[in-house]
Amino acid sequence: MAFQFSTSARNAALDAIETAVGTSAILRIRTGAPPANCAASRTGTVLVTMTLPSDWLAAASSGSKAKSGTWQDTSADNTGTAAHFEIMDSGGTTCHMQGTVTATSGGGDMEIDNTSIASGQQVTVTAFTLNAGGA
Repeated sequence: MAFQFSTSARNAALDAIETAVGTSAILRIRTGAPPANCAASRTGTVLVTMTLPSDWLAAASSGSKAKSGTWQDTSADNTGTAAHFEIMDSGGTTCHMQGTVTATSGGGDMEIDNTSIASGQQVTVTAFTLNAGGA
């Protein structure tokens, strides 16, 4: 049997993720496939780098936790096709989370306004939600 958790326990686990990553986390969007895991060497070209809002995720509710505030880079670092993201600590040294990137309504772990990025272009994250399993 798979574990099942109360909504309170699922919410607490999600809120603990944001606490572990810390305030003012750094989001990088990159080309290519993500590394095998967060501890592996980073892969792909960095297209976008942004410092997320101090409180970058809303309080967990009903086993979900969505982005809070505006996640936007006003000037992309490089040109390429966005494919994966990494969320790092505020120093940009420790990867705490990674996943796929698609255009809005594309079903990726993170959705952005346009995956075809040109250097200097504005890039906005349109959707990002964490869901706790065990419902």
